[in-house]
Amino acid sequence: MGETNAQQIFVGKGDMAVFLLPKFGNRHGLIAGATGTGKTVTLQILAEGLSKIGVPIFMADVKGDLAGMAMPGGGKPKLEERAQQIGLANYTYESSPVVFWDLYGEQGHPIRSTVSEIGPLMLARMMDLNDVQEGVLNIAFRVADEKGLLLLDLKDLRAILAEISEHADELQREYGNVSATSVGAIQRSLLVLEEQGATHFFGEPALDIRDFMRTTFDGKGIVNILAADKLMMSPRLYATFLLWLLSELFEDLPEVGDLDKPKLAFFFDEAHLLFTDAPPNLIQKIEQVVRLVRSKGVGIYFVTQNPIDIPDTVLGQLGNRFQHALRAFTPRDQKAVNSAADTFRPNPKFKTEEAITQLGVGEALVSVLEDKGTPTVVERTLIRPPSSRLGALTTDERKQVVFASPLRGKYDQVSDRESAYEVLMKKAETIAKQQEAAEKAEAEAKAQAAEEKAAQAQERIASRPSGGSRRSDSILETLGKTVVRSAGSSVTRQLVRGLLGGLFKGRR
Repeated sequence: MGETNAQQIFVGKGDMAVFLLPKFGNRHGLIAGATGTGKTVTLQILAEGLSKIGVPIFMADVKGDLAGMAMPGGGKPKLEERAQQIGLANYTYESSPVVFWDLYGEQGHPIRSTVSEIGPLMLARMMDLNDVQEGVLNIAFRVADEKGLLLLDLKDLRAILAEISEHADELQREYGNVSATSVGAIQRSLLVLEEQGATHFFGEPALDIRDFMRTTFDGKGIVNILAADKLMMSPRLYATFLLWLLSELFEDLPEVGDLDKPKLAFFFDEAHLLFTDAPPNLIQKIEQVVRLVRSKGVGIYFVTQNPIDIPDTVLGQLGNRFQHALRAFTPRDQKAVNSAADTFRPNPKFKTEEAITQLGVGEALVSVLEDKGTPTVVERTLIRPPSSRLGALTTDERKQVVFASPLRGKYDQVSDRESAYEVLMKKAETIAKQQEAAEKAEAEAKAQAAEEKAAQAQERIASRPSGGSRRSDSILETLGKTVVRSAGSSVTRQLVRGLLGGLFKGRR
């Protein structure tokens, strides 16, 4: 018993041995079960088996324990007992070829993408925008495209949002209303996105998706492990980022049809986050990617606690199933058990719905695709132990793996070429300088006009000296007459008061 056939991946054994056929590895799969039931081990042994036959792997390490694949296992007597129990005679410890990635660039190579590559649909999902705000975001992308403005990082997006807000009246005639309220809401959502660390993700050099498709010199598939423990603190960013990766694979890879083995196996841990509160248009996009990416040679394996968290339209496309134990404590739990049981081809030896609640740790109900592409009868299977380490790496061990990576240096330094922000800033500076120059010219023209007017007045005065003297005399004469009149009026008033006073005295 063991992996003697290179065209088969040994999964485990119950009443009979269970193998995953590589040619059906791109028919997608589901690994489900409650916390602590052994989903991580199943994910790890599938990744190891696919890597050994030359299939590159991508997986997100949510808890940090998948990083142990970079080191050989050992020191686990229970694993050796399990190997003997299922008849795995050639069980050995060995590491897998691992490359570490990290959106924040702390525990592996940075992963970046440009704002343009992410696109308005996924950005709206990241920022939880409503339909109106998403419409404004689409207008921003359209304007940037028409003006030849590159949207690479978040400051570019801020700049184009400011641009459409400033020219909202002009844009309204062609694209519809661009309200300041919607632009403001998007700007605030960008702040939230930045607080979640998205600034590290947007920019260049952008990820070359072909770097996930590498193999070693001896033909093993590289296991690309994304450090997602910090990323999981922002679940919407995590889910949208992984969906973007799937979309990039779908758009960039050529059609290959059915192959002897997948070109890439993509493990999507905590997959329920992809569908939680997702709008209908996003669900449709996910369904499309899952359905069509198979023809690109990519197999997607969703890892989640509860299978009912995945829409039926997606669940129906998952041909290889690994169901660990579920607990039926609530009506919802019971519904999940019944739903999971209904997806399996029944085995007359046991009742599937009962077995799901009785499975032990490291045990799973397994159904894979047979030669004709039909699912096998479900088997109650003891999952084989992994060859690589179960558990996390030390900080020094991780640093050693990163240092030895074939991609070291390619993504480490951020580049910031001229894009929308720089172009619009230069435009604003040019306009400001032009306005300043125009204001200065206007001020100088006014000053010159005033000087010319004053000079003309001086010339007029200088050309009429006698007139100026007569005018001065006239002024003095007028002043004198005024004084005389004032004085006369004063004397007259005094005489009147004297006469009236005498009259009144006489009457008394």
